[in-house]
Amino acid sequence: MATIYSCRECETNLNLQTAALYPADFYFEAGNKGTLSFSAVDSSKFRFEKEDKLRPFFETLDYWGIQRRRTMIKCDRCGKLVGHVYDDGPPLIAGPGQFHFGPSQVVPRAPRYRFKKKALTIAAS
Repeated sequence: MATIYSCRECETNLNLQTAALYPADFYFEAGNKGTLSFSAVDSSKFRFEKEDKLRPFFETLDYWGIQRRRTMIKCDRCGKLVGHVYDDGPPLIAGPGQFHFGPSQVVPRAPRYRFKKKALTIAAS
């Protein structure tokens, strides 16, 4: 049984694959209620717009930053904001991070596509 994720505004199928969905207990999903994170998306269904935020954020207990770069994800059909792309996914290289302090912006990381549940219609087919 497949799950269909659609835009709540225009009901367009966003072609999000359940196989690319991160589990709810994954390290960056712990405090994110009301969102779903995917490791890959069909880019033809979305518009991407860059955004910079200058405010403190915490990635782990040992690492925090001031500037968080992210990209807005908008439905290509209606233009509604459905989520954001973050550059804080799993590390692309193995290792303890910069100076053995854990994750760092220096270590290249996979993109994480985080969608707001309230912007999606989720149905089983």
